[in-house]
Amino acid sequence: MYRTIFMALALAFTVLACSDKKTEPAQEAADTVPMMVTQLKKCSRLYTTEIRVHKIITHNDEKTIKGSFLGNKFNINLPLSKRQVAIPMEATLKAYVDFGKFSEENVIRRGDRIEITLPDPQIELTGTRIDNKGIKRYVDFARSNFTDAELTAYERQGRESVVKSIPQMKVMEQARQNAANVIIPMVAQMGFKEENITVNFRKDFNYGDIMRLLLGNTERRTGNE
Repeated sequence: MYRTIFMALALAFTVLACSDKKTEPAQEAADTVPMMVTQLKKCSRLYTTEIRVHKIITHNDEKTIKGSFLGNKFNINLPLSKRQVAIPMEATLKAYVDFGKFSEENVIRRGDRIEITLPDPQIELTGTRIDNKGIKRYVDFARSNFTDAELTAYERQGRESVVKSIPQMKVMEQARQNAANVIIPMVAQMGFKEENITVNFRKDFNYGDIMRLLLGNTERRTGNE
């Protein structure tokens, strides 16, 4: 079972982090696009969503004897040969918008109306934590305990399971909405009315897109550590 907690960053804090000081509303129509691009590029990576996934990794096995007798196959569970383990794990994922390549080509101004196309949101698995004190084991008398290698393999399977479940968490939708909630007030400070500000994204993401983004960003992060 998953217990997913969506935590949107505090918008006011993010706006302050992306700008040196509050910009007074423009009194006259002026070309604010270059200024806007400069301000947005200061954000660099605008982290908009953090997700913590709590998962219990479970595994159980039992020794069996398989064979055949007089042409009949049999599969018998041996007594006192059960093993079970439950491993609590917490995974943290973050979604962000990278403004590194943001430019005036991403902004269209028509009089008092402005349309901004934001870069595609990115998502990465930033960390996993095993609650070692919370691990529960049951090992029958006739079995040996779980080895460190076995536990490590189960933990890896748990991380893979979390990754595969991410497209169903609506992470990209959350990241987009939170990014718009940050950008619109910043643009409004430059003299535009909020109802005249449109924030778009380049594309909609399907399951395959999200998995490629996640795996690519996670691999790069792992390689840099």
